[in-house]
Amino acid sequence: MRYLGIDIGGANTKIASSDGTIVELHYLPLWKDTTLPQTLKDIAKRLKPDMVGVVITGELADCFEDKLHGLKFIMQAVEDAFGWKVCYIGIGGDIHRHSDELRNLAAANWAASSRLIGEEIGDCIFVDVGSTTSDIIPIVNAKHVASTTDFKRLLASELAYMGTLRTNLAALVNKVELKQGTCRVSSELFTTTGDVYLLLGDIMPETYTCATADGAGKSRLETMRRLARLVCADLEEISEDDVMEIAHQVKEKQISLLVEAISIVSEKHGIHRIVAAGIGEFMIIEAAGRLGMECISVADKWGKDISDVFPAYAAAWMIERNAELR
Repeated sequence: MRYLGIDIGGANTKIASSDGTIVELHYLPLWKDTTLPQTLKDIAKRLKPDMVGVVITGELADCFEDKLHGLKFIMQAVEDAFGWKVCYIGIGGDIHRHSDELRNLAAANWAASSRLIGEEIGDCIFVDVGSTTSDIIPIVNAKHVASTTDFKRLLASELAYMGTLRTNLAALVNKVELKQGTCRVSSELFTTTGDVYLLLGDIMPETYTCATADGAGKSRLETMRRLARLVCADLEEISEDDVMEIAHQVKEKQISLLVEAISIVSEKHGIHRIVAAGIGEFMIIEAAGRLGMECISVADKWGKDISDVFPAYAAAWMIERNAELR
C-alpha cells in the first residue's frame, strides 16, 4: 500500500509518502493562474497512491473571496485528481473523509505534524519554520493545545508570519545600521528572506524554490543587487560588506522575533523543550540555544528532506496509522 501526504499551501504544494521514499516540493502560487488542479492529476497518475491524506493552508490566498471559497477550490482539485482515496486532516488532528464544517480543515497542516510529534516525542513546543510562516505549537499529553485559527494563533504568538524564503525584509526591519549611519529601509518588495539566507550560506540554491522579488536569478551578484535595493541603493553606492551587514542584521532580527514568540508560548504552558522542523531549522536551533532549551531536530531524526515537507509526511503517517488501526 502506498500512503501519500499532500500539504497544499498558498505558495507551495508538498508531497511525501509514509515510508519517506517520495519527497517533493512544487512551487504553485495559488494567487496566480495556478496549475494546481492539473499538477495534482499528474501526481495521481505518476505516483498512483492507494490512499491520500491532505492538509490545507492555501485557503487564505487572496485570489479567493474568503476561506470557504479557497477550501472548496482546493478540495475540488484534490478530489478530481484522487477521487475516493482522499482523507483530510483537520485542526483537531483528526481524519475526515468529509467535513460538515469546512473551516475545521482550514490552516491545519501544523495539526498533522503535532499529532506525529506528540506521539513520537511527547510534550514539547513544535516549531516549524517554512518558506512563509513559523508555527510555534505547544504539545501536552501527545496533543496540541494551540489555538485553532491563524487569527487566534497570531494573537497567542503560536504563529509568526515570517519564513525562510518569501518574507519581505521590510516586514522584519525598519532600519539597518551601516558604517554610513542608521538607514531606514524601503517598504517595496525589493528583496526577501531567501536572498538573506542564500547569501549567508544557510540554504542551498535548490532550497530557494520560490520566485525572486525581481524575477531575476539566484547568483551571488543578483542576490546582492536585490539586498542593496532594501536601502534604495545599488552596488555602486554600497559595498559587498554593507550588503553582508544588512543580511546579518535581518537574520538577527528574525531569530530574535522567533525567540520572543517561543518564550511567550513556553511561559504560558511551562514547556522547555523544542522540536525543530522546516527549511528554517537552523533558525530554530539558534533560538533554542539562546533560550537554553533542549532542541530535537526533525532533520536528525527523520532526515532533512522529510523535515522540509514535514506536514505532508505527517499526513501520510496519519493515514497509514489509521488504516492499521481499523
